[in-house]
Amino acid sequence: MRELARESRVRGCLLGGAVGDALGNPVEFDREPGVTDLELSADGLALITDDTQMTLFTVEGLIRSGGSGIPEAVYQAHRRWYDTQWLPGPPEHADGLAARPFLYARRAPGNACLSGLQLGRMGTFAHPANPDSKGCGSVMRSAPFGLWPAVSAEDAFARAAECAVHTHGHPTGYLAAGTFAAIVRHLLDGDDVRTATERAIGILTARERHEETLTALRRALDTPYAAGNAGIERIGLGWIAEEALAMAVYAALAFEEPDRTRDALLVSVNHAGDSDSTGAICGNLLGARHGEEALPAAWVARLEGLDTIGEIADDLVKAGA
Repeated sequence: MRELARESRVRGCLLGGAVGDALGNPVEFDREPGVTDLELSADGLALITDDTQMTLFTVEGLIRSGGSGIPEAVYQAHRRWYDTQWLPGPPEHADGLAARPFLYARRAPGNACLSGLQLGRMGTFAHPANPDSKGCGSVMRSAPFGLWPAVSAEDAFARAAECAVHTHGHPTGYLAAGTFAAIVRHLLDGDDVRTATERAIGILTARERHEETLTALRRALDTPYAAGNAGIERIGLGWIAEEALAMAVYAALAFEEPDRTRDALLVSVNHAGDSDSTGAICGNLLGARHGEEALPAAWVARLEGLDTIGEIADDLVKAGA
């Protein structure tokens, strides 16, 4: 198999996450979703949610950091995202992503993300925001840490975890975020999903209080695929960090072949839980694994904010040039 260009994997990760997000968005709170295709708005667009919004702002924070002072830069980027959730549109002097009107849509943002960013101080390991929260909002925005150039999987893990405590202070919340970033890093370097996950587990288990995340990922790796909602719901419902990550891994493993990405994404969103987040994480994984070319082209073409997602992916690639 030919070696995929880094550009394709980076673009695939961000676009794949947006596709999975949009696929799961309409059924996030449905008990029996039965998703078979993208649901489009009246304007013919597949609408993204806070998952993709925050992921894009994570990328912007990384780029603006230049690799130095990453936690502070990402925190400020997420504060700019927070402003989009209560302002009607871009302020007069807004720049970057904050100047894009479509990002001012409020699409069921997570309570911990909002309350953590509302504090007015940056959460740290010593003084985390929401110390009891391990919602999946810590994970769904963390793929970009694995895409940042010239970092190891260990570095990606550490940076994602450090930025997760800005809003989610429970160890499982930030350790699941770190594990996700490490998996993405290994995928970017050419590993398959199982190998990438096993290697990330090696990083995870060196951390205290890793047990919940480890248990969820082991369940995903060891549970054979079964069709229907009941299959993926053996892993969880995705409202909490470790379950969302594990469900995405389970779905990605179910149909890992590059010509089966559509099927994997459908598995990832067809359950009675947090479908947009599990879809987004699965899309991130398979996009990083197989590149942009493996994504369903008809779905990508319908994405809300497609040009912006592509632009910021290209900016991230250039940051490592």
